[in-house]
Parts: sequence; structure tokens; C-alpha cells
Amino acid sequence: MHSRRIVIVLVTALLCAAASPSARQADPTLELRLAMVRDQIEREGISDSRVLEAMREVPRHLLVPPEYRPMAYEPRPLPIGEGQTISQPYVVAFMTQILRLKSGDRVLEVGTGSGYQAAIAAKLAGEVYTVEIFPSLADRARRNLESLGFRNIFLRQGDGYYGWEEKAPFDAIIVTCAGGHIPPPLLRQLRNGGRMIMPVGGPFMTQNLVFLEKNADGALSQRNVLPVVFVRLLGH
Repeated sequence: MHSRRIVIVLVTALLCAAASPSARQADPTLELRLAMVRDQIEREGISDSRVLEAMREVPRHLLVPPEYRPMAYEPRPLPIGEGQTISQPYVVAFMTQILRLKSGDRVLEVGTGSGYQAAIAAKLAGEVYTVEIFPSLADRARRNLESLGFRNIFLRQGDGYYGWEEKAPFDAIIVTCAGGHIPPPLLRQLRNGGRMIMPVGGPFMTQNLVFLEKNADGALSQRNVLPVVFVRLLGH
């Protein structure tokens, strides 16, 4: 009983230290991230503890242009250049949760953008391969992700419509831009038993996040899970 009381005291002390003013001063954006998760993500039904912890940890403000950093934790998408955007926090959390990422998973992301979705996925999966069509965005995301210490994100500049065949098959695929159809190369690169999420619809039409699963025998099932507005898939 005595040793048990010591463990409880130590755990309590650590929790108090994490919430102390000195901890908040070391990371002045921590309170903003905690509020973002609490008010925008948990309140809207995201419950996966690993997803919530990743959203608390990744400094979203460092993955947007400096002029938008004061708005980084607001519930809205933000411009990142080249006519592209970073999705609002809830959508990132929703897309991540539905994929049920595991620590050994190999993930493909189409549309690196700011690198934020890749960073969240990399907290949960083993390896993330991400493709960005705009050289300027690819270069910036690479620098930012490296500066944040990510070593399991692999980025290349190119046309994501065709995926990353040399690294296939993938356990999960995330597409962060909307197309009129699901690219056949991505379906081929999805492992049997894999999951995929992509916004489908035209730029002036209703778009839906479509969730696909490839069964053990290779058969596909899909369903619409959320109405959304995304920038369009370029290339091909």
C-alpha cells in the first residue's frame, strides 16, 4: 500500500507540473491546442485517444504561413499559397480517425500542402509517403517537417494522381484534394484490407468524403461519410 501511494503521488506531481505556468510558458501555444481539441474536435465526436493526442502535440501554427499563425487554431481552413489551403482541424482529425491507423502502417498522402495532415498521420503510423504537385509547397513542407523532427515522413514533388508505386502497397491512403472520381492508380496501390479516404466531387458541386475499404479478396466497398469543400485535385 505504501508503494502504491508513492506512485499515485508521483503521477499527480507530474500532471501538475505539465499544467503548471512554467510548462505553459515553455510552449505558449499549448493552451490553444488544448482548447482546439476540446472545443472543436472532441465536442464534435472525435474520440480516438491517439488522434486527440496527436492533435494536441503537433504545432499547427508552425505549418502555416507566418501571416496566418494567429489564426492557426481557429475552426477554419487557411491559405498556404498556390491557391491551396490547410484543412480545418476537425476535418483533419475526422479523416485520420476513420482510417484507424496503426503503428506499423504504411500511409500514402496525396496533396502534402502544409504538411499538417502528414504530421498527424506520422504520429500514429509507421511511415507516411506524401506527394505534392507544387514545388514551392513541397519545399516548404519538407523544411518544416524536418525542423519538427519527423523522420518517418517521406516527401516527393510530383503528380499524386498516380500515387507512389515504388512504395506500394499502402495500408491507408489519404487524399486531401477533391477529384471527380477516385484515381485507379491509388486503388491498385491500396493493400487488401486497406482503407482510403478522399473528397469526391467537382469544384462547383457538392463534395463528399468517400471512405473505401479493400477486402481481403480485393473487393471494394465505399460510403459517403461527410459533406466537405476541398481544393481540386490537379495534374494527370
